[in-house]
Amino acid sequence: MKSKLSPLTWSRRGLLAALLSLGLLSACTGNEPPTTLRTGVARVLATQTAAWNRGDAAGFMAGYWKSDSLVFIGKNGLTYGWQRTLDNYRRSYPDAAAMGQLTFTSLRITPIGSDAAHVVGKWHLARPAAGNLQGHFLLVFRRIEGRWVIVADHSS
Repeated sequence: MKSKLSPLTWSRRGLLAALLSLGLLSACTGNEPPTTLRTGVARVLATQTAAWNRGDAAGFMAGYWKSDSLVFIGKNGLTYGWQRTLDNYRRSYPDAAAMGQLTFTSLRITPIGSDAAHVVGKWHLARPAAGNLQGHFLLVFRRIEGRWVIVADHSS
């Protein structure tokens, strides 16, 4: 049996279905108050900063998803995997003097669901002997098995 509805009516139905789906999805993401989510993500960044400033690259990497699916995008392109990312950090910053003292500023933590957020900010390495470095970053965080971890990092 053919429908007697015009194409315009079908378009309206499709639009209505899409809007309803979007509404349901957004209603499902409000489980955790944004301030609690932001606090959890900020805690990871503070822990990472402390580890870096101790010269502990592995401790810094504890804030990342320990998975081959972790992605790091930097000046040398894409790196996939937790271990490869750690190896790159160790190669680029072989000791505490090369690592320097890390600070994050201008942080904007934005929830993108109850178990996801992105962070935009600036990083700065104070390195008196080797010269200072700085840049910007975009991090994607997910809560996996109850822990906030970075699943994607684009740093420049």
